[in-house]
Amino acid sequence: MNSPGGLMLLREESERKRTMEEVKKMKWKCPKCGREFERKDQQHYCEKPQTIDEYIDQQDEKVRPRLREIRRIISEAIPEAQECISWSMPTYKTGRNLIHFAASKKHIGLYPGGEATGVFAEDLAGYNVSKGTIRLPYDKELPADLITKIARWCFEEYKK
Repeated sequence: MNSPGGLMLLREESERKRTMEEVKKMKWKCPKCGREFERKDQQHYCEKPQTIDEYIDQQDEKVRPRLREIRRIISEAIPEAQECISWSMPTYKTGRNLIHFAASKKHIGLYPGGEATGVFAEDLAGYNVSKGTIRLPYDKELPADLITKIARWCFEEYKK
């Protein structure tokens, strides 16, 4: 490796490593709040929402009507529950969290817990479901009756 060609290869390799390290150190800075993130255009809250209204207002304009509809459905299903923000998501609770929902890029996530997704597995057959998570795609009508049943079940099961 003492040949001129070998030294040149070592120098190029060293420069390539240094460039890769520099790229890794580069962060994306949000123009609104100034926070830095590893990924460009990282989705985040410049200011964490304190209420469900604030949460909905911070979402994409096209998604807001669906979020308001889910909120209405859950509020009517379990009027005894208190609304709050928990885990940065709209949440309904009665001493403990009962059910959450949140906007994502391609769906609204409904989070009733793992036991609920098991109990309603047959009803959820047409949806992308994993333990505790139900993904309601934006291009499908909201299953209001099913959301109501799940919310009521969560209230009855978890209020204990």
